[in-house]
Amino acid sequence: MPGWVGPLAIALLLISLAALALAWQGYSRQQSLEELLVRRQESNQADVAAAKANAKAAQDLATDNAAKVALLDARLAEVALQRAQLEELMQSMSRSRDENIVNDIEAAVRVALQQTVVTGSAEPLVAALKQADDRLQRYKQPRLEGIRRAVSRDLDRVKAVSVVDVSSLAVKLDEAARLLDELPLLNDARTSRRDAAPANAPKTAASAAKPARPEPAADEGRVAHWMWQLGQRWDAVSTSVWGETRDLVRVTRIDRPEAALITPEQSFFLRENLKLRLLNARLGLLSRQFDTAQNDLMESQALISRYFDTSSRKVTAANELLRQVAGQARQVNVPRPDDTLAALAAAQAGR
Repeated sequence: MPGWVGPLAIALLLISLAALALAWQGYSRQQSLEELLVRRQESNQADVAAAKANAKAAQDLATDNAAKVALLDARLAEVALQRAQLEELMQSMSRSRDENIVNDIEAAVRVALQQTVVTGSAEPLVAALKQADDRLQRYKQPRLEGIRRAVSRDLDRVKAVSVVDVSSLAVKLDEAARLLDELPLLNDARTSRRDAAPANAPKTAASAAKPARPEPAADEGRVAHWMWQLGQRWDAVSTSVWGETRDLVRVTRIDRPEAALITPEQSFFLRENLKLRLLNARLGLLSRQFDTAQNDLMESQALISRYFDTSSRKVTAANELLRQVAGQARQVNVPRPDDTLAALAAAQAGR
């Protein structure tokens, strides 16, 4: 056996032992590393669980905080609203008395102006201006003296306008409508009798004024006295017969044949048509449509003049009522209180 084999075997043995030692050392280190990794993994898992718990707690806390913030925002908005209302109230309370008077007068004048435009009557505007004048006169503030002068000028201009008194005109139309049933037509025989009665009155008086038969003396006898009574009766009977005979035949002139030939049924509808026209005129007055009312009044006057007896006092009275209404029913423009509004605007602007 060669001599180098022994040392080689020993070297190999040593090498093997060294390799085994190294392998065991590596295995030990690997085991320790694995244990360390396991411990660290367990620690990390515990940390993750704790982090999740902390995150959930933080999320719940954030939700609670968000709800509290929303509640605080609502409370803050409510406080801001209350503060704004309080400031507005304080500003309204801190306004001067002059501003309050100016604002009150302007509001009253504008409302009265609207009522005047709607109703066509100057009474609301006159009342508002008079109340403003009295209030300014009692207050006696030099700063508002310009407003008082403007109110006085506008009050004089409004009072100078003659506004239509619709209520009185409506009463006159109602009176005319009431008279329609009593107005005599041209073909009414009763009217002719009433007209003929005054003409016969002088003749009857003349016949009564004729010298009476002389009463016989007492010594002429009873026959003469009886003859005298018979003559007195004959005169009375002959006068009465003559008067009745004169009423049997009449000669009159007819200027409007259609009025004389109207039937009782047509006369009824004629009166009703007149009533409707007067009612339309009344509605036109109440609605401030004066042109329509004037047309209806003209047609009513024409119908009365054509079909009714104009010599009758009632017809004359009805025509006079319609004439008065037609003369007063006209459109009147109430002047605007421009001077007062301009003075109020200047006072509010502080000029």
